[in-house]
Amino acid sequence: MGENIYVGTRKGLFVLGRNGSGWDIVETKFLGEPVSAVFADGGVTLAALDLGHFGPKLWRREGDGDWLEVKTPAFPAKPEDAVDDPHPWSVGRIWNFTPAGSNGALWAGTMPGGLFRSDDGGVTWSLNEPLWRMPERLKWMGVAGGEQPGLSSVLVDPSNPKTLTLGISCAGVWQTKDEGNTWTNIGAGFDNEYMPPDQRHDPIAQDIHQLAHCKAHPNVIWCQHHSKIYRSTDHGHTWAPLDNAKPSGFGFAVVAHPTDPETAWFVPAIKDEQRFPVDAKVVVSRTRDGGETFEVIGRGLPDRHAYDLVYRHALDIDNTGERLAFGSTSGGLWVSEDGGENWSAPDCRLPPVACVRFALS
Repeated sequence: MGENIYVGTRKGLFVLGRNGSGWDIVETKFLGEPVSAVFADGGVTLAALDLGHFGPKLWRREGDGDWLEVKTPAFPAKPEDAVDDPHPWSVGRIWNFTPAGSNGALWAGTMPGGLFRSDDGGVTWSLNEPLWRMPERLKWMGVAGGEQPGLSSVLVDPSNPKTLTLGISCAGVWQTKDEGNTWTNIGAGFDNEYMPPDQRHDPIAQDIHQLAHCKAHPNVIWCQHHSKIYRSTDHGHTWAPLDNAKPSGFGFAVVAHPTDPETAWFVPAIKDEQRFPVDAKVVVSRTRDGGETFEVIGRGLPDRHAYDLVYRHALDIDNTGERLAFGSTSGGLWVSEDGGENWSAPDCRLPPVACVRFALS
């Protein structure tokens, strides 16, 4: 299970395993149903389904056992006096799962901007009430395609799991140092170019597509913002724009090298009205010097009439920092075994890809 790649798509979950030097589909599940998030650590696998009008569903498996449906994260009933709250008190989508730093504990980020914790490997969930009930949440804005704020990134500091950094679209970067009892909106240096001039630099008005940190140096965080790529070296408190990004600074996904704080990968695109690769060529952008320069890598990727877009959670990196995988809205899937230098596509054509995750062990 340790080398498996889990791919959540609009039409089911696909698990790929090793076949010599390549990859083959070894399991399919939930065919015909949208999978919005997946998690696998070798002992527990979770798959969240986004069933639209019917709400989210959550399935869980231990080891190689049967898949069992479990209760989804859920908000309490909306209070009668919450008339000024523009957001629903119901989970529309489970967007991601992140280990909480202790055995079996997990965080889950949802739409509309909820943070949930499980201490039993995803069997039961509890809402982080301080984040949800703070008055600043009423200022959060909806994310395109969901019309509600989306908690897309949960970074847990490996050296101190009580420190969490969240990326929310559209509500900026939020951080706690006491495991969620208090929260602070951080992020000096951001510039959200589509906001009115007096709000462009407001930390709460930032459209954070995705955050990624270097696990060995968690003070170094990379941000794929709607406007451009940013980097922080002080745990997210201040951010520097990386204006040298090529072929563009727009995209949704980012992953960081687990041990090298200077290295990160992105999948760039043309933004806003078009949202497809520059020059219709799928490429990966990599920096190995902290964002001073960027390499554009396309070996093994479609370089003609390619209109693939890569979503926030559809790019992943394993613990070695050498193996990467990403999937696209056109059903493409590519894997690199050498840090992004070269890419190959497994022999499969998939439905539109929402998330790609390596098994953690």
